[in-house]
Amino acid sequence: MTIQLECVSEGIYWPLFVFCYFLGDITQKGYEKKRSKLLQAYLPHTPGAERRIPVTPSSSSSSSSRYQRRRSTGTRDERYRSDVHSEAVQAALERHSERKMAVLLPSKRQSLIGQTSMDTYTPPDSSSGSDAEGSLGRAGGVSVDSWISRALHGSPSTSSSSSSHSNSSANAARLAETNILSAPPDITSYMPDPAPISVQRPQVTMIARPPPKYGNAELMETGDGVPVSSRVSAKIQQLVNTLKRPKRRPLREFFVEDFEELLEVQQPDPSLPRPEGAESTPIQGEELNRLKNCPASLEAALLRWGAIAPKAPCLTTTHSNAKQPYTLTYGKLWSKSLKLAYNLLHKLGSKQEPIIHPGDRVALVYPNNDPAAFMVAFYGCLLAEVVPVPIEVPLTKKDAGSQQIGFLLGSCGVGVALTSDACHKGLPKSASGDVMQFKGWPKLLWVLTDSKHLSKPPREWFPLIKDANNDTAYIEYKTCKDGSVLGITVTRMAMLTHCQTLTHTCGYSEAETMVNVLDFKKGIGLWHSVQMSVLNMLHVVSVPYALMKVNPLSWIQKVCQYKAKVACVKSRDLHWALIAYKDQSDTNMSSLRMLLVADGSNPWSISSCDAFLNVFQSMGLRSEVICPCAGSPEALTVAVRRLGNTGSGRGVLSMTNLSHGVIRVDNGEKLSVLTLQDVGTAMPGAMVCVVKLEGVPQLCKTDEIGEICVSSVATGTSYYGLTGMSKNTFEVCPVACDSGLVSDCVFVRSGLLGFVGPGGMIFISGTLEGLMQVGGRKHNADDIIATALAVEPMKFIYRGRTVVFSVNVLYDERIVLVAEQRPDSTEEESNQWMSRVLQAIDGIHQVGVYCLALVPANTLPKTPLGGIHLSETKQLFLEGALHPCSILMCPHSCITNLPKPRQKQPEVGPASVMVGNLVAGKRMAQASGRDLSHMEDNEQFLFLSEVLQWRAQTTPDHILYTLINSRGAIGSSLTCLQLHKRAEKIATLLYERGQLRDGDHVALVYPPGLDLIAAFYGCLYAGCIPITVRPPHPQNISTTLPTVKMILEVSRSVCVMTTQAISKLLKSRDASVAVDFKSWPPILETDDLPKRRCPLLYKPCDPDSLAYLDFSVSTTGMLAGVKMSHNATSALCRSVKLQCELYPSREVAVCLDPYCGLGFVLWCLCSVYAGQQSVLISPMDLEVNPALWLQSVSQFKVRDTFCSYSVMELCTRSLSSLTDSLKARGMDLTRVRSCVVVAEERPRVALTQSFCKLFKDVGLHPRAVSTAFGCRVNLAVCLQGTSGPDPTTVYVDMRALRHDRVRLVERGSPHSLALMESGKILPGVRIIIANPETKGPIGDSHLGEIWVHSPQNASGYFTVFGEENVRSDHFGARLSFGDTQTVWARTGYLGFLRRTDLTDASGERHDALYVVGALDEVMELRGMKYHPIDIETSIIRAHRNITECAVFTWTNLLVVVVELDGSEQEALDLVPMVTNVVLEEHYLIVGVVVVVDSGVIPINSRGEKQRMHLRDGFLADQLDPIYVAYNM
Repeated sequence: MTIQLECVSEGIYWPLFVFCYFLGDITQKGYEKKRSKLLQAYLPHTPGAERRIPVTPSSSSSSSSRYQRRRSTGTRDERYRSDVHSEAVQAALERHSERKMAVLLPSKRQSLIGQTSMDTYTPPDSSSGSDAEGSLGRAGGVSVDSWISRALHGSPSTSSSSSSHSNSSANAARLAETNILSAPPDITSYMPDPAPISVQRPQVTMIARPPPKYGNAELMETGDGVPVSSRVSAKIQQLVNTLKRPKRRPLREFFVEDFEELLEVQQPDPSLPRPEGAESTPIQGEELNRLKNCPASLEAALLRWGAIAPKAPCLTTTHSNAKQPYTLTYGKLWSKSLKLAYNLLHKLGSKQEPIIHPGDRVALVYPNNDPAAFMVAFYGCLLAEVVPVPIEVPLTKKDAGSQQIGFLLGSCGVGVALTSDACHKGLPKSASGDVMQFKGWPKLLWVLTDSKHLSKPPREWFPLIKDANNDTAYIEYKTCKDGSVLGITVTRMAMLTHCQTLTHTCGYSEAETMVNVLDFKKGIGLWHSVQMSVLNMLHVVSVPYALMKVNPLSWIQKVCQYKAKVACVKSRDLHWALIAYKDQSDTNMSSLRMLLVADGSNPWSISSCDAFLNVFQSMGLRSEVICPCAGSPEALTVAVRRLGNTGSGRGVLSMTNLSHGVIRVDNGEKLSVLTLQDVGTAMPGAMVCVVKLEGVPQLCKTDEIGEICVSSVATGTSYYGLTGMSKNTFEVCPVACDSGLVSDCVFVRSGLLGFVGPGGMIFISGTLEGLMQVGGRKHNADDIIATALAVEPMKFIYRGRTVVFSVNVLYDERIVLVAEQRPDSTEEESNQWMSRVLQAIDGIHQVGVYCLALVPANTLPKTPLGGIHLSETKQLFLEGALHPCSILMCPHSCITNLPKPRQKQPEVGPASVMVGNLVAGKRMAQASGRDLSHMEDNEQFLFLSEVLQWRAQTTPDHILYTLINSRGAIGSSLTCLQLHKRAEKIATLLYERGQLRDGDHVALVYPPGLDLIAAFYGCLYAGCIPITVRPPHPQNISTTLPTVKMILEVSRSVCVMTTQAISKLLKSRDASVAVDFKSWPPILETDDLPKRRCPLLYKPCDPDSLAYLDFSVSTTGMLAGVKMSHNATSALCRSVKLQCELYPSREVAVCLDPYCGLGFVLWCLCSVYAGQQSVLISPMDLEVNPALWLQSVSQFKVRDTFCSYSVMELCTRSLSSLTDSLKARGMDLTRVRSCVVVAEERPRVALTQSFCKLFKDVGLHPRAVSTAFGCRVNLAVCLQGTSGPDPTTVYVDMRALRHDRVRLVERGSPHSLALMESGKILPGVRIIIANPETKGPIGDSHLGEIWVHSPQNASGYFTVFGEENVRSDHFGARLSFGDTQTVWARTGYLGFLRRTDLTDASGERHDALYVVGALDEVMELRGMKYHPIDIETSIIRAHRNITECAVFTWTNLLVVVVELDGSEQEALDLVPMVTNVVLEEHYLIVGVVVVVDSGVIPINSRGEKQRMHLRDGFLADQLDPIYVAYNM
């Protein structure tokens, strides 16, 4: 996370540590607030740090006093507390306390910040740590006064780069106030700057985008003419500067041949630590001595004590509500268990068909405060020879993990659930009063086990008590790392042997008293308090979790009250007791002979044990009493430290070496150390070995970390119903280095990681479930949590509730840290804590954190005992449902295995390229449409005005245009004669009132309709040059009116023709605010036209003279106007007529924007030229009536129709649930033979398929839907038409396209991209694919620019300054070799040609053109070319709340803008989802994620995103974003 920058201050180079990331801030607070926050980190700061003091056994008194001070200042989870580790973290942060840090904050909307206020705080339920992870109390008080970790300097790290330092706050101020004057260079690629692509672009005018669209902000101009605001741009500049020095060494120069992208794989480093010891050997535990008079089974033991000592106490249950303790005697336990066994076998079902048979599985559902009922149910099942499956109580339908529990019950065939009356009342009920059916659960019969609900067994009935055998005794469930639940079967023999082993090891004797705080339904709590206690007739005092929340000292009080000999606790209980202890004088713990620490295998429990001993040693607690143990559901108890063991084995190991699986004692004063304590030796009768984690189970070396395996009778036997997994876990046969078997015995994997030390002592360093392998190194989640909780200068984390897990991103695991912050925490506290945590983890563990998320208190999923549910939290994160209030992502520092950047090939001559293609057998990519030789009657006229006059004379009553209103009725129509007469009157209006001359430019500002058509032909009759302009929107006039004014100025219009309504709108007060009315040219209203016609109609003398100007805004935000001559206009209409077979007898429905491109041609020109009747539907009316277009097509029985993607998308979205009603109302689309989508972009395959699938029920054939392609230089290049082969769809390798290669793949292949043919090439059109850089033709296996040669090409760009010659290359390009004489027009779009197996009407093979994307929008990142639509498609699929998105680059940083469809509290969920999907599918790191409201991304009339317009709004800080995240 540390990046080295060179900063100059007064001629001196100062190294500056910059730690940038995105946190939270308020957008509305303004730039000055941002600037002050950026400078705050540079204010003078005096560190007051303590020196690291090594902790030794001789310093117990000082440790005690130090702990007392710490305990008085906070409440952090002491399971993860280590004085050595805390001081190491403190020292790591102190190393750079004198250095300053620049903090890059994100923008957060004010309403979003309120999410973490005190109003949303819910009272805590004393959240405890979970069994596998999590935390409880918060630590207090480690005084950390520094910012940057010591270990960041001098220690190589995968998450930190080379760094430099600075003490100059003036540099920070200069950085914060920097105004970007030019676009910074490419700093994200690891290669020399490539030569710029010499592609000339048209000299067009950029629209002056008015600020009211996004709000008002003071704008500046960058060197490339992009308006920016220093507020946003300074942040991006700071982000760029932070990334200028790459973390890794620059990659060596190379060229990736073809399209293959190779992920960078770290090569083995010979200097890395490797195990050097001898091969380890299995250790054998002592012989298990059979106990005297030991019962043959637990049921026999219960029978014995129930008969011999019926009044002996078995279990005492305490309550948190001041109730008297309830004591269950052995006599009661026997009688109640006997009664339950009888009812299970004889009272459920009928005598002929009982529900339960011996061997069936039964669920035990009991709360944690009712161990007596659970104990009765457990032994009742054993007596009935049914298999109990203890599970947790599902309190709600959304209980964490309850669905997986249901899967376990279903796989075990559980049909009966036993529970108590009190628990049954608390279960969620349905309306009928029955227990609700939980999601994923099988249907259960709930049986109440209270005595009042059971029948008394007959005197003669007695269960058959067998000796322990290999039948299944019970099934214990286990939650895996991925959230799945497994059931571990334990046989009766294993259960009995395990109890005997515990008795032998722990020295249990009859009538001893035990205090138990653990969960009695599974694990160590079940083994000691339920099973082993009955074998030895112990008296168990159970302290429920609810009581521990109220009184953490309750278990110590019970030890004193009952003079207990044994206590079973966790390290959290030791910590809670220390927090609540206040020098009570009556505390006496001398009766304890064993304090069993259930999570002693957690390395971070050692600090709690030491601190507890230091405080309570004076109250009779002896050091040898503390007995840590290790166990797992599969191997049961692995090891317990023996009683009376006065010494314990401890080792201070290097974390760096442990991450490589190597054991090295840390003798120096390094920061990255881990202190381990032994958990005893192998259990009696057991054999223990350590095997490698991966591959065959080979024995580890003596200095190597591996998985502990146990061979014993007292272990689990299988995962229920999972034979394959069971074999890999329960039937392990370790081998030596010579591949020989170590033993004839079968071992069981325990899931515990560790090694065997001197004297056969077993050391546990972590668990397999908590292991995270990042970059080839292994890290334990508990170690990361310990480091995070040690960084707590302000008691920030709520009760220490922190969870760490890994997610797979880009073929490696990435660390995610999630914590609950206190409800009173501020944004500044969040920023400081998150920054320190990242530095500490980077310095201590040399690993980067991919994502750090903070959530409000008490919002993470909980386990039954209150800890954080790991798998459920991870699932929420992966689903984007975590709802964090602050989030920080560092992909730039964590992702080190990106594909290698592509290098440019050396200069290769054009001839070499052509020869290479010919040698490879590749066809040159060129194709053409059919000939235009055939002439018809109207084709004798060169001008559209002459065609209209001819039609008015020959077919005066033929209807050319029919306009449909929003209600679906015919609004108006025009015949040939009516149009001719109206055009004459408009020409008269221009002559008389406008005083216009031939060649004057007239702006036609009309809504879609017939007035626009009449005005266009009136201009042709008058010899004027028409320019069609979209009128301003009345509801958004402040934004749309300046665009109208800009077009008028650029087109040099001397007059405006419009309707009376729009004229009033231009004169309104709102319009005058945006544009002064006096600045408008003369406005002519055409509502009242002169009655006399024009005496003389204008006839052009030159076919190449200008007919009209076609103005439009491109997706890059450029306003471009092209000149269309009369010759090109006629040729275009003729091509469309031939392609679509348009004749006067045909009807065509047009639902397009009539202002530019092919939409204008189809709306205004084609009907006059070809004579067909055009049914016109305004796209604006579809907002009121979405079914208007399709209803009109059905009503008029139209065979050919044209629409845009925006129209298709509106119909698909609005009519998705109405197809049945439309069909009932008579909609029939079976007559449609061609439905053409007019577009200037890549065909939208997914939208087209959805549209076809949706309206298939009303008769639309999928073959009828096709697309057309046009551009600025040629308004119609391809159009499917009515004849010829159907449009084809191919699948190409997306990775190949990034290298300008075309490789066809099968549908569904990885990285495949569907591309639909862009229509059939129009008659008279020739196409060639050329290299945009060398201007040479290329083969059909390459991606290149589409060049067009056709008589319908536009004449050139129209500019105010008359500099069209500057960009004449767009209209007068020539190939650099080959056919160098032909003049081509460059479309500015990338695509390729493929010769298909289909044949066209002439019998020749069909050449299909596939458009990939606009050349101007191609983003070149890391030497590869990306098309925005590909990345946007992936992002939209990433989260259900993303409705739309757009991507663009700024200074080679990828910026993603997503529209949120949901509450603002869900905005931060999108940040990791977007970052992940772009990394996974495109191998790109997102630099900035902007979350905005729906509708913010600008879209033009053709449905195309205005990405550059959006970019300008973002840089000018005009988007009003919900959240802006700067990924680091």
